[in-house]
Amino acid sequence: MIPYAFKNIHEQIISTVEKRKDGVAFKWFQEDGQLTGVSWTDFYRQLQQTAKSLMALGVEKGDKVNVLSNTCYRWVLSDFATVSIGGATVGIYQSNLAKDCQYIINHSDAVVIFAEDDAQLEKLQEVRQEIPHIRKVIMFTGRHSGDDWVIDFDDFLLLGKDISDQDFQKRADAVGPDDMAGIIYTSGTTGVPKGAVTSNGNFLFTTAAVRKALSFNDDDETFLFLPLAHVFARILVNSILNVGNTMTFFRGMDTLVDDFQIVRPHYFASVPRIYEKVYSKVLSGAESKGGAALKIFNWAADVGAQVSDRIIARQPIPFTLGLKYKVATRLVFSKVQGALGGRVRYCISGAAPLNPTIAKFFHAAGVLVLEGIGMSENTSVTNVNRPDNYKFGYVGPPIEGVQQKIAPDGEICFKGPNNMQGYYKMPEKTRETFDDDGWLLTGDLGEIDADGFLKVTGRKKDLIITAGGKNIAPSRIEGIIATSKYINQICIIGDQRKFLSALITLDEENTKAYADANGIAYKRFDDLLRNDRIQALLEKEVAEKNAELASFESIKKIHLVPEFTVENEMITPTFKIKKNIVSENYKTAINGMYPDK
Repeated sequence: MIPYAFKNIHEQIISTVEKRKDGVAFKWFQEDGQLTGVSWTDFYRQLQQTAKSLMALGVEKGDKVNVLSNTCYRWVLSDFATVSIGGATVGIYQSNLAKDCQYIINHSDAVVIFAEDDAQLEKLQEVRQEIPHIRKVIMFTGRHSGDDWVIDFDDFLLLGKDISDQDFQKRADAVGPDDMAGIIYTSGTTGVPKGAVTSNGNFLFTTAAVRKALSFNDDDETFLFLPLAHVFARILVNSILNVGNTMTFFRGMDTLVDDFQIVRPHYFASVPRIYEKVYSKVLSGAESKGGAALKIFNWAADVGAQVSDRIIARQPIPFTLGLKYKVATRLVFSKVQGALGGRVRYCISGAAPLNPTIAKFFHAAGVLVLEGIGMSENTSVTNVNRPDNYKFGYVGPPIEGVQQKIAPDGEICFKGPNNMQGYYKMPEKTRETFDDDGWLLTGDLGEIDADGFLKVTGRKKDLIITAGGKNIAPSRIEGIIATSKYINQICIIGDQRKFLSALITLDEENTKAYADANGIAYKRFDDLLRNDRIQALLEKEVAEKNAELASFESIKKIHLVPEFTVENEMITPTFKIKKNIVSENYKTAINGMYPDK
């Protein structure tokens, strides 16, 4: 088992601060676009100040503190200040609707909320009468007056000026490994969100195991753009506290490409959607140029694939092939590497399945994407591929200290010190999630190979059983179909039907480019959803992807629909499609694809 040398997260922070001192801990962009940062020493000083002010507001050990904000430095500062005095941080996705915020605030029994800006404050004001236990809303940005319920961040920091260092230290020393550090709410694809209770020990064990599994250098820098309300981002930040590297926070999705060029991370983590977008953009760019440029791209892709295959097989690269690869890198692959800043050693992909085709493409281009898996219920990580030991299409072997097994019905199960304490105020759901021997039942289906590498084959709840009795896991099919540059989202239909069909949303940029190039008129983007030529284009794309599937897995009919969003309540804040809601909203369209039904 991976040992952890600290009794609580605060002790781990102190250890890193003492080692790194004047080294840069966190960086972020100012309003003028310039980077600024904070040393480990100053970060800890600000953490103490924030924690003391929370104490002044009456936050006691075991109290819950919400953070409703985009990913930013103050999110992290508030989190670790809360945890250091024995509180528990409960993140809320910045994209959540007011009623969804209300549910998490009340269910978590929160007493204080940190809110990012006026847009988030407006949500809280909308449900103010329904969240009576909130004592204070602390704003990260802006100036606010005339409402005692709301306080600006600078004014908030003054509240703790009379709290002594000794009083703070006494609170910090009282926190043990079993004490709660956070409640991480699941995205709720099929019902109300459940809050996974995560302890100091859960985080400490997992970060120690992550440090042993991956490769970190003292002067490495990383880049965070995932939402901190998600367990994936939380474990990334906690790992930084263990390792002591520098983390930079992004400005927003609109500037993500530019931010990569500025930050130039050595490693970073992302959900598959980012890799899919880069892959699609590179592919569509080559195809749009056509002619010699497309031939060069295809030649480079072939050379890269040959090199990739040899590296995976641990075979030497022949001299001539090596020369070709250098040329391919200069002409093509350097652009892919440059898009990520130019000095990435590896990337992590998690939170959803990554299509192996995309992982192999990046590997051929000289960018190693290591897929892993985890969930809120096991502190984000159970398995991950290693920089020196990986297989595409697998989520890797387990981290040290975690046991894995496949149940008789194919369900993946885990046991380890990273497993949550249970669901907050949901004892029945907790009992359903663990078996009598303490194994966490993930709901995922999978296989374990002879080397201990885990492959996820689907979700138990998502299994489609066709009218012909075929059991089909849609996630793999969706991953293959979604590699089309014209497809944004896909929801496969087929339970108790004779064949599979799909609801598809379009990639706006590539579909518009196709329409413009082919003289297809439209006033609004949604007009293209009803265009016969666009329909034919997508049917052709799906037919080509079907060639990679068995006949019973192939998509026979499609229907184009507007994008699934958080606002129309068809996806979760983590971009998981709520299939039951989508199916209900498009019941007529679905039935239209099965006229005999």
